[in-house]
Amino acid sequence: MKILVTGGAGFIGGNFVHYMLNKYSGYKIICVDCLTYAGNMETLEPVMKNPNFRFWKADITDREAIFKIFEEEHPDMVVNFAAESHVDRSIENPDVFLKTNILGTQVMMDACRKYGITRYHQVSTDEVYGDLPLDRPDCFFTEETPVHTSSPYSASKASADLLVQSYHRTFGLPVTISRCSNNYGPYQFPEKLIPLMIVNALNDKPLPVYGAGVNVRDWLYVDDHCRAIDIIIHKGTIGEVYNIGGHNEMKNIDIVKIILNEIGKSESLITFVADRKGHDMRYAIDPTKIHNELGWLPETKFADGIKKTIKWYLDNQSWLENILTGKYRELIPNPF
Repeated sequence: MKILVTGGAGFIGGNFVHYMLNKYSGYKIICVDCLTYAGNMETLEPVMKNPNFRFWKADITDREAIFKIFEEEHPDMVVNFAAESHVDRSIENPDVFLKTNILGTQVMMDACRKYGITRYHQVSTDEVYGDLPLDRPDCFFTEETPVHTSSPYSASKASADLLVQSYHRTFGLPVTISRCSNNYGPYQFPEKLIPLMIVNALNDKPLPVYGAGVNVRDWLYVDDHCRAIDIIIHKGTIGEVYNIGGHNEMKNIDIVKIILNEIGKSESLITFVADRKGHDMRYAIDPTKIHNELGWLPETKFADGIKKTIKWYLDNQSWLENILTGKYRELIPNPF
């Protein structure tokens, strides 16, 4: 079995590469990543010498490069993690999000159509559903919740989802889609909430919190997410969408305080800043479908996952330091 993983030098994609190589000794993983600022070859360093792993430096919007990879590698499945994903950056510069997240998805599926695959899996986000009110804890996103986006990022991901579904209906492409809640864990680029707070706390810098910090997110430990995708690509029903949630709803401000307490820093480092434009208030996923159909449930409680995450960053401060200094950019390899 050959699985082509796009965005494999990023946070979730990188963890998925590690997960699959550790679980399936007979699988070959082909990783494609264009190594934008969030792509880090150090994340893949532990697997670079694995004979079942191969890395290609390529942009998923580059049709010629992607088709060349398919011609040489002949993958059986494709899991598309590659995406611009930081909401703040999408507000500042929507263009790159539309290009990568929509047109890149089109290129990948066109390659799948031409060269043939048994499964194309699109990794999406719960942000395509918009948000939920804070005063309705009984409300959750299901697969039937209408798409209602709030940012250029979520709009680009929703557009890609619709394109994937259209390729299934029009061309018969064997697809599945998963929409996950906020991920956390090792190797996450320190622009996202949890690693940013850890980095700033370690360096006694202010911890910027949007608004009053009352926005609620459903947190999913990255290993649980990888396990869910593994199940979907092997057992999920073609043409279906599966929501992947952690059953770990937390206010942003509470997460920040937990991190400070774990690291032994003062809450005086917390600095409230002007709220993000169009900031969603609450995300919460109902993962009943994936549980009933495929038997998946999250295994990691937030109290345990956050401790493991903080410990990983404490034990891998050189990984963080190379990002903060920009040294990690020097590790970009030549393409095959």
